[in-house]
Amino acid sequence: MKLLTHNMLSCHIKGVRSGYPFLIEVVKVSEHEADFDTDFLKHIFPRINWPAFLQGAEAMGCREGLPEAPNESALEDEQFQKAFHHALLEVTLEEGSLICPETGRKFPVSKGIPNMLLNEDEC
Repeated sequence: MKLLTHNMLSCHIKGVRSGYPFLIEVVKVSEHEADFDTDFLKHIFPRINWPAFLQGAEAMGCREGLPEAPNESALEDEQFQKAFHHALLEVTLEEGSLICPETGRKFPVSKGIPNMLLNEDEC
């Protein structure tokens, strides 16, 4: 699971009000090169919840080079672009869990795929 995906997920357990962002429990992370596309980065940047992104990047060990509060002008900086691209698209949570920040419920991630299925009593 990439941080791009993590940034879009929230907990849908019945009654949960603050199920975003998931905490990440890492067992195994992998890195795979991805095509670099400046236009994509500029397009997706405004849609990223930056504090959630930083939290995920910290948990997955790819926080280096990512500032606390960038603005869109940071996208003109090549070093920022590379760090953003790397954390967003090249680092994958292979094994671990996503943890609901309100309930503590763990959703397993296996082979890079989060299992977000709810138990009957959680629907």
